[in-house]
Amino acid sequence: MKIKSALPLPLRIAGPLLIALLLAFVLLPVVVVTIASFNEKAIIVFPPESYSLKWFERVFSYPDFQEGFKASVVITGWASSLALVIGTCLSIAVKRMEFKGKQTLLAILHSPLVVPHFTLGLGLLILVSQASIQRGYGIVILCHVMLVLPFVMRSVYVSMENLDERLEQAAASLGASPVKVLFTVTIPLLAPGLFGGWLFAAIMSFSEFTASLFVTTQDTQTLPVAMYNYVREFADPTLAALSVVYIAVTAAVLGFANYFLGLGKILNIEDGH
Repeated sequence: MKIKSALPLPLRIAGPLLIALLLAFVLLPVVVVTIASFNEKAIIVFPPESYSLKWFERVFSYPDFQEGFKASVVITGWASSLALVIGTCLSIAVKRMEFKGKQTLLAILHSPLVVPHFTLGLGLLILVSQASIQRGYGIVILCHVMLVLPFVMRSVYVSMENLDERLEQAAASLGASPVKVLFTVTIPLLAPGLFGGWLFAAIMSFSEFTASLFVTTQDTQTLPVAMYNYVREFADPTLAALSVVYIAVTAAVLGFANYFLGLGKILNIEDGH
């Protein structure tokens, strides 16, 4: 007998209703921002009295947004790739090796999950200021690597848990060197987890604002920081339009990953059968 059929009618109705209310609560801000982005007037009004696409044109023509996008692409590319390499090495070491201080190392590496981002950004700003280090791209990339590293490690570690070590042992027994086993057996088998970790690191790095606000300069400001500076000077619907563009692009990327690469399998939330 199914549990659902044994529940009283009010509970069977309350469950879907509660889910619908939660979805409405989560999606309502997105709907409001999307509609407000088409407002013709240079002020955010909901609902709009008249509609226009001019704010979307401003999104792509505003110089600070163009420079911020370029900086975000550079920082995201480097930060997510470095975090992938470092996170993969650390995950393999933690999974396969036993050494003193292992749990302490894990606690430190996962600390960005519990430490507020502004604390990390402020601390890094104080350190580079005291050391008289210029706040260039390297500092921003370092900051982002620290923030996204735990998510890369988690994704790779889950893939390590599902890895059949007998395949590596079989390759080694046939004469393959440890390096060859790593690049011909281990890494290909970990590819879904590697891509999942990189994808999440890239999305989080591109969206990071709190810590970036402390470590960026006018030359290295990311798109979220440029958006913050814009809203301090203007109150038009440009940011609403930019938010819609960002949501659409993110949804397209995730949809592509899910359709062509199997996002559920990459994130280990879907049965591979």
